[in-house]
Amino acid sequence: MAIVPTVRVDGVELYYERAGSGETVVFLGDIGFGAWQWSFQVDALAGPYETVVWDYRGVGQSEQSNAACDIERMASDLEAVLRAADVRRAHLVGAGLGGVVALQYLSDYNRGRSLTAFGTTHDGSRIDEPAARQLYARPDDTAQSDDVEACRASLEAGFSPTFLDANPDTVEQICEWRREEDGDERTVERQLAAATEFRADPLYEYTEPALVCHGLADPIVPVEAGRTLAEELPRGTFEAVEGRHLCFAEHARAVNDRVIAFLDGVEAGEV
Repeated sequence: MAIVPTVRVDGVELYYERAGSGETVVFLGDIGFGAWQWSFQVDALAGPYETVVWDYRGVGQSEQSNAACDIERMASDLEAVLRAADVRRAHLVGAGLGGVVALQYLSDYNRGRSLTAFGTTHDGSRIDEPAARQLYARPDDTAQSDDVEACRASLEAGFSPTFLDANPDTVEQICEWRREEDGDERTVERQLAAATEFRADPLYEYTEPALVCHGLADPIVPVEAGRTLAEELPRGTFEAVEGRHLCFAEHARAVNDRVIAFLDGVEAGEV
């Protein structure tokens, strides 16, 4: 019987999985999404690097919690996961909420080696809540065609129409993953509230190398918020990406090449 890697925090089991070898890259997910969101990145990075993907409370294979949902607790959960996995230093890769949790983690703990952020802001008031709710509308637990259409409509804030029209099989696969892994409405609302209430520490205090990638047509977090984040981080670099909130999935090959180049540069002391 395979041993499922989990760590118990405050009586709640958090699930994580590891792949590859080398220096560790840990992925921090967006609001309500399961580990599926990183399927476009893990295979590319798990080779030159070890990857760690974990589920927030109430998402994927992690248990739900009645405790308050706030960014500090999520950062604390990340610390517990890295400690359980015996990771001393890790590159943090976060999307949306995950980038916010990464910023909090870098303030509170000392295992962070670098930051890569997708669709992230250091000021939660910049998040468009109605657009976020559209993206995180969880499809019904059915496999009917109209459910796939509803799921596809919810993905319009994440992917360009061109991508959605040209890749029906991928869209169907994403919808299946979402039915299996995404958090419920309560989880989404709690995480969205935590993200919108977040305000980072003064950005000059963050000394780690940072790569900020942002979709030029992101309807949830405006691209200007990403530019500001990169400009105000002492070692920040901004990378514009065609597409919307999930541009890192839509343009995975180009984004992965850029992320690997960034991580290699950090490891070599060139960034």
